[in-house]
Amino acid sequence: MTAASPAERTVPAPAGGPGTPSRALTPGLRALVRRRRTWIVFAVVLVLGALVLAFIQGLARPSGPPLGSDNAAPAGARALVQVLEAQGVDVLQAGTLDEAEHAARGGATVFLHDGLGLLDREGLARLARASDRLVVAAPDFAALEVLAPGVRLAGSADGVLGEVTCELRAAVRAGELSDGQGLLTVDADAAASGVAGCFADGEAFAVVTGTAPDGAEVALVGSTAPFANDTVDESGNAALAIGLLGAVDEVAWYLPGPADADAAAAPTMQELMPGWVSPVLVLALVVVIAAGIQRGRRFGPLVVEDLPVHVPAGETGEGRARLYARSSARARALDQLRIGTIRRLQDLLRLPRSAHVDLVVAGAAGASVRDAASVRRLLVDDLPHGDRDLVALARDLADLERRVRSALRPGPTDAPAPTGRRP
Repeated sequence: MTAASPAERTVPAPAGGPGTPSRALTPGLRALVRRRRTWIVFAVVLVLGALVLAFIQGLARPSGPPLGSDNAAPAGARALVQVLEAQGVDVLQAGTLDEAEHAARGGATVFLHDGLGLLDREGLARLARASDRLVVAAPDFAALEVLAPGVRLAGSADGVLGEVTCELRAAVRAGELSDGQGLLTVDADAAASGVAGCFADGEAFAVVTGTAPDGAEVALVGSTAPFANDTVDESGNAALAIGLLGAVDEVAWYLPGPADADAAAAPTMQELMPGWVSPVLVLALVVVIAAGIQRGRRFGPLVVEDLPVHVPAGETGEGRARLYARSSARARALDQLRIGTIRRLQDLLRLPRSAHVDLVVAGAAGASVRDAASVRRLLVDDLPHGDRDLVALARDLADLERRVRSALRPGPTDAPAPTGRRP
């Protein structure tokens, strides 16, 4: 229980004058919100920022997968597909490996782009066995090992590639390729088996053609640039892509998806997580449970209820004091002490219960021969910052009441004061 500020606990001056009853205030919801308004504003800004960022990411998200046949975004391949269809090539959407195999056995050229590496080596081998012609865009290590042993990745090219260096008809018609092409190298064993490279950049090539171990004619294109919407019209990219995919009347456009991944070979969540994640999660769980237990003991303010049995006032006061002590509600405990002291001072000073606290302060200061400002701080303004302060304030309240009582106690020869009037 945090201590209340003076503005929250000061007895307010009533608009109607001294006739308004006095009361001590404890922090409420409005006071707590005002006290923590900085953190509230910070949290609201974070939430709004997260919402705006999510909205912007949603707008910037591409309309489909890279090289998707119906994706009109810069990374898609809708422009190339529309050109192929205009030339009489039937482009089939192969959503799974089985569909791609079925189309390949029907004589279709299979276009493969596995940007996420979802297709394993067994799937690649199955596709190569079923295909007569296979065009692979941006192959990964697994695709090179299965389809073209001896071919390796070699980075990317700088500038336009204009040296064809092969007899592939599509490459000859293209003449050159744009900047940003991926490169592949061919070792001596692969070259001896008939693997050839086109568009050389030193010892590497942008396009490699040959025969797969299972007998399929394979064309490996090191980059997606010849097929993507934003680069297909640069240099001879379009001529190369159309020449590779338009050789027959049917193309199976296959982009492997999550259904093609081998669930048994996929790493588990524990394997993907770093080693420090599990201890941090356990520690966070312990902290949350401890915080819940600590905060769960604060059940809110006391509620007045009619008890079914008679409880002595002293026992009730002691029980409430224990609750205040357990929750460190020093401000509420001091409020109760001050309210009791003010009421007893009203009786001693012959003031009505509706008298304003300022009248009580003035009367107590005059009777005890003390400064009115110090009496007001004691009865209204001072706040306890710890148990020692609370004990000291309680002792000062008792001392003030004792002084007033001693000053107003009639002597042996004093006549009693008239009822209802101040002495």
